[in-house]
Amino acid sequence: MSNNNSIDLTSLVYQIGGLKVRESLELLANKFSGKITFSSSFSFEDQLISHEILANQLPISIFTLDTGRLFSETYSVWNSTNERYNTHIKAYYPQAEALQNFVAEKGPNSFYESVENRKNCCYIRKVEPLKRALAGNEVWVTGLRAEHSPDRENLEILEWDESNNIIKYHPLLHYTTEQVKAEISKYNIPYNPLHDKGFVSIGCLPCTRAVKPGEDFRAGRWWWEDASKKECGLHVH
Repeated sequence: MSNNNSIDLTSLVYQIGGLKVRESLELLANKFSGKITFSSSFSFEDQLISHEILANQLPISIFTLDTGRLFSETYSVWNSTNERYNTHIKAYYPQAEALQNFVAEKGPNSFYESVENRKNCCYIRKVEPLKRALAGNEVWVTGLRAEHSPDRENLEILEWDESNNIIKYHPLLHYTTEQVKAEISKYNIPYNPLHDKGFVSIGCLPCTRAVKPGEDFRAGRWWWEDASKKECGLHVH
């Protein structure tokens, strides 16, 4: 499907309108059989979506991006998820040569030194592996929510991702944090314990801190940079 098929997107929005998350995912899974995938970082949102997919045995593949610098808690919830749902979430890793060259030239913590270094690090560890993970798929399900950042407040629940040539679906876009937490509790879904310690958006360990009272959702990511630069390149709008 290409971006010229705007009528198809409009039709899809109409079809999923009013449906529950499970119902909408099931509709898309049937329509795009074998070509729909979900990217999980094991956040609150992603765990809820994984639950809907795995508990209902929906034919949607799930993958994660292992940057090599994740929190130990993230690996723990990954393992707990595999055990709870008797599954094996597939990981995509950075290309070894590209990462080795970058670290050799710039140093292991060069992302603190400039936005350019940080974005290069994100590209090698996340963006390039994502492109491999999405290859061959037509729909990419994400856990993006409007509350996450000002840039995401005006997102459409279905959108065309030109950079990856794929439809993106954000089933929890208009969920509040309280709604997500309530669902996590209701179904006793494994979640990252860092969320209980003030971590809202959880990425790589060196680039993530807890959010202080009154701070924006994204304040804990790349906190040393200007707020306008706080994207890693996975979600380009």
